[in-house]
Amino acid sequence: MSTYKNRKDYFYFNDISTRWMDNDVYGHINNVTYYSYFDSIVNKYLIEEGGLNINQDQVVGYVVASNCEYFAPLSYPEKLESAMVVSHIGNSSVKYKIGIFKKDSADVSALGGFTHVFVSRETGKAVSIPTHLKNALYKIYSTKKM
Repeated sequence: MSTYKNRKDYFYFNDISTRWMDNDVYGHINNVTYYSYFDSIVNKYLIEEGGLNINQDQVVGYVVASNCEYFAPLSYPEKLESAMVVSHIGNSSVKYKIGIFKKDSADVSALGGFTHVFVSRETGKAVSIPTHLKNALYKIYSTKKM
């Protein structure tokens, strides 16, 4: 991945409160915890900016692919930020790029992402992304290519 490594590549930011339990035996944030950070920023955005009602909407987003690259170790009690941009919007799917930064750092410490496919809550079959969500996603859409 050659892009999305700098703070200026992102459009939406969220503070992360690290916890003691986030550290592993090597003294840095465990790799699985980064996926929790990714999930948190995406869902916060969809709920707060897209109006997603996670308990009642007829559609839900299923994660169908995910990845992460690590560039610099982080550890508790560092102050962190997650940052997000949308890199692709399809009919039923969206791809997010998410950077994890030390607070106020320009360079990403971890870079990841995942793909959501929106499905009917009732049938589990793929459906078109609802307009209110799609409009919110386009607000943080980037035309940068990988």
